[in-house]
Amino acid sequence: MLLEKLCEYAERLDLPPTMYVKTAIRWLIDLDLHGRLYGFVATEGRGGKRDRGKEMLAPHIGRSSGVRAKLLADNGEYVLGVAREKSEPGRVAQCHADFVDLVKQCADATQEPMVQAVFQFLERLPVTSLTLPADFDPAHVLTFRVNDILPVDLPSVRRFWASTATSPDDDSSEPVPDLMQCLICGEVRPPVKRLPMKIKRIPGRQTSGMALISANAPAFESYGLEASLIAPTCQECGERFSNAANALIEDERTHITVGPVVYVFWTKAEDDGFSVASLLSTPEPDAVRALIRSAFSGHAATLEIDTTPFYATAFSASGARVVVRDWLDTTVAEVKRHLARHFVLQRIVDRDGAEGKPFGLRALATSTIREPSKDLQRDLPPNVPQTLLHMALKGGPLPMGLLFQAVKRNRAARDVTSSRAALIKMVLLSSPDDFKLEGTMERLELNNQAPAYLCGRLLAVLEAVQREANPGINTTIVDRFFGTASSAPASVFGHLLRGAQAHLGKLRKEKPGAYRALERKLEEVLEGIRDFPKSLLLKEQGIFGLGYYHQRAADRAAAMAHRQARQNESNNLETSEIE
Repeated sequence: MLLEKLCEYAERLDLPPTMYVKTAIRWLIDLDLHGRLYGFVATEGRGGKRDRGKEMLAPHIGRSSGVRAKLLADNGEYVLGVAREKSEPGRVAQCHADFVDLVKQCADATQEPMVQAVFQFLERLPVTSLTLPADFDPAHVLTFRVNDILPVDLPSVRRFWASTATSPDDDSSEPVPDLMQCLICGEVRPPVKRLPMKIKRIPGRQTSGMALISANAPAFESYGLEASLIAPTCQECGERFSNAANALIEDERTHITVGPVVYVFWTKAEDDGFSVASLLSTPEPDAVRALIRSAFSGHAATLEIDTTPFYATAFSASGARVVVRDWLDTTVAEVKRHLARHFVLQRIVDRDGAEGKPFGLRALATSTIREPSKDLQRDLPPNVPQTLLHMALKGGPLPMGLLFQAVKRNRAARDVTSSRAALIKMVLLSSPDDFKLEGTMERLELNNQAPAYLCGRLLAVLEAVQREANPGINTTIVDRFFGTASSAPASVFGHLLRGAQAHLGKLRKEKPGAYRALERKLEEVLEGIRDFPKSLLLKEQGIFGLGYYHQRAADRAAAMAHRQARQNESNNLETSEIE
């Protein structure tokens, strides 16, 4: 199903010529029509020390361990016979000879003067006397330019390559069946033993790309079929679905990458401006609000059901193969409804008590690990973003495993971040599909009498007492006791309350206003606690974290409002004195 839908998507694309792919080409070998060398011209790609040149469409062929030249554009060993540091001279000579022979075949078949000029240059090429650029690297790709025209762009050359390029040679002695039914188009055609194109830009990938269908060990083989023959595919379909997958991964509107997984999205119809990738990577508050209104309001215009098919899949790397981690076949209307639910579930005030902004998939996923390093592929388990994305697009509950990772991170960091609080809230409220649309667990809930929630609030208030009594303190009670307080409250809160009395006594003398405010908060929270729980289960530890986060956010909001009120009062006083 996935491959079939990718082939359908390929029909909407401006696909490259048969067996052509975008290739980073570092050098152009400039020739005249008689094959005389003008010089080497460097191209610029992304810049930097590892710049491999400008991307251009060039002939492509899949290569295993054998020698197989690409027409008119290949690395330095094939084009010029210049060996890399660890290459065997005999094999390099064979590579170069195969390249020259292929150019000769093309020149004879097409009778193109520009291809003949390239062959003339290669035929009399004295490699040893060539003056190569100082920064020449045989691993880079070269091609030719004759009278300011690239022979690889000529229509006759492209037709020749389309008729010549076949599945690569293989060292296996197993014969390739002459005809098999293609599992995509259903026609009986010659199958490819190895897919003609590879999928690129997948995290952790091989730089040359990876195959979507491959079996390289007996354990993966089926009915005696190996390599790509385990899922028979004709050359045309293999090229089409590979090109479609690469196009989706290249386009920022149709993919997002989180850690070791890349997700691609597309619809059967042309794009109508609805971008799942944008909503999940960098969600804009206005766009999210519009999505929620359209999904849950009762206006007639929003009740029109969009039955356009919607597809999504998740890819990750495993050695030289692509792993399909998820597949979704639904409609645009269903995706919008589930996305709206995803954003409603995560709504929570920010750390200052103001309306929080929506979180992207990356922010939610990385909230379960330490400060993410540059190697997010290694740090982030693939199941975390995969689970979040599946729920965002398909609905249903989030697993308790995500809550465990978030709670564990709270205890390790001795803090609750906005994104982690949102994730905890999502797990706790995603179990029933008929959740409340507004208000639940978004901000401080004074009527919430759950013991775990009150314990979380109490820890935040006690920390505020300590900070107010000791401004600039480096290590607070939260740094020392958050883990114990969130899992075994009865064992620690008696000690913390006794310790707070000294801070309150100090405040009563030095800051009576702060003392009265904090004492009221303590009384308000303690009024709902009859006995401190001996232990808190996983869900209760999540609720504890939300209570702590909500209380701190409310306290910051109140402090900011108080400062603003005093500032306004001072400004009004100054204005009246001037008048």
